[in-house]
Amino acid sequence: MARSGYTLPVFAVAAAKAALSHLQCHTLELLPAVTLDLLPGEAIIPIQQVARLEVNSALAITLSDPGDNLDLTRDTPLWAWVRLQSRQSEPLILEAGEGVGKTIAGEPAIYRYARRLFAANLLSLIPPNQTATVSIVMPAGRQLAQRTSNAAFGVLEGLALLGTSSISQPLSAEEHLTELRQMLQTKVQQHSHLVFCIGSHGIQIAQQLGISESAVVQTGNWIGALLVEAGLRGAESVLLLGYQGKLIKLAGGIFNTSSHLADARLEIISAAVVRAGGTLSAVEAVLAAKTADAAYKSLVELNLAEPVFQILATTISQKAQSYVQKYGNVELQIGTVLFDRQGQIITQDAIATQLLDLLGNRE
Repeated sequence: MARSGYTLPVFAVAAAKAALSHLQCHTLELLPAVTLDLLPGEAIIPIQQVARLEVNSALAITLSDPGDNLDLTRDTPLWAWVRLQSRQSEPLILEAGEGVGKTIAGEPAIYRYARRLFAANLLSLIPPNQTATVSIVMPAGRQLAQRTSNAAFGVLEGLALLGTSSISQPLSAEEHLTELRQMLQTKVQQHSHLVFCIGSHGIQIAQQLGISESAVVQTGNWIGALLVEAGLRGAESVLLLGYQGKLIKLAGGIFNTSSHLADARLEIISAAVVRAGGTLSAVEAVLAAKTADAAYKSLVELNLAEPVFQILATTISQKAQSYVQKYGNVELQIGTVLFDRQGQIITQDAIATQLLDLLGNRE
């Protein structure tokens, strides 16, 4: 059975709590672990090291453990440097140290759920007349960020403390499909109109579009199975929201988007180029591209991106509806929104436009 772990914010908060707790102790006893409120639930997180640096500052270190998830942050050290000083405007100040990303505006890339975790676990430990300044450091964060598309989504110089829950689920493991179905069943009881996101970037864009988190379903690569599940559980519609390099597989009838099972992205884009009236040289340019993103950029230069990806979005929705009808024998309205590596929406079909208006009105 696949083992779940925790997301990066959990380990950052654990290190901060260990350092702050150490400052409150009058002994030099080290903390082997801390108990965290995960909102909801609790977890005991091991602490690798903790030390007082000065009278009012301490440093603690944890190691990221995402479970059996395929996550590049596995065993990554997270440091928390905590300083106590006379009360400032706020009791708790969070800073992005080395390796933790910053937004384009220069703000720490520490998002809502992470901030809630910090507040829930640290505020009660801060003396009434003092402020705790917490700097999170990820020594390998800047290097690891180069292997992600964070910069394209406005996160610079490192990794973001991002997530909507504390649990890091092994979404790439087949054993987790049952758990994904259970989560979907919970969502559909609250919302008959759902939004499917493959990864965290889709969730970010859903938030930017003003879509309620309670309507968002994380699918991993199991889009086909979960679309059928949504139909069988009574959902009225699903909005597919994702990076074009993943979702276009559905236009070719590939409903598990894992790269280990099938690809054909360039071939799928090429077929859409032909349908859009593109030339043979345009098809050859797509097939010669090394990635779906490079193919998209080639089509932008050829002024073909808009018609080609409009065709792809419409085809994805049509194929998805047919898939649900075939395997679930139910009708499900499906719309598609495709975005690029920069997080900019490329296109959306007519159904997606209707669903976005509906989801916005339900917020």
